[in-house]
Amino acid sequence: MDHETDDVDEAIAGELMLMDPRVRASREHAARLLDPEFVEVGGSGRRWTYATMLERLPDVAGSSVDAPVYEPSEMSGVLLAPGLVHLTFETMLGDRRTRHSSIWRKGEGAAGWRMYYHQATRVPPGVD
Repeated sequence: MDHETDDVDEAIAGELMLMDPRVRASREHAARLLDPEFVEVGGSGRRWTYATMLERLPDVAGSSVDAPVYEPSEMSGVLLAPGLVHLTFETMLGDRRTRHSSIWRKGEGAAGWRMYYHQATRVPPGVD
């Protein structure tokens, strides 16, 4: 594998970890995967920061093994620049379909890949 493929694969692995309810329920685990400058615009239109995401993540949908969990599909990525990967994909959470775009940034030293930005857009029923 080449370096670009390795970087995209590492960002995808991080994205999949953030969908794992056990990771979502743990502020400590989630903190390792979110960049300190993290920002998200959620499907509801709400803006999330690193602090608000870590505070609320254990309580939002997809954070319990006893409830619907994220089912990702069509995940792909591209290396935008050294240390910067853009991912796009869709998820199902119960009957809610959402399109996602996220940017992963490689941290210094042992920090590894962390989600820097995320945008989610809900897809209304009947839309291709």
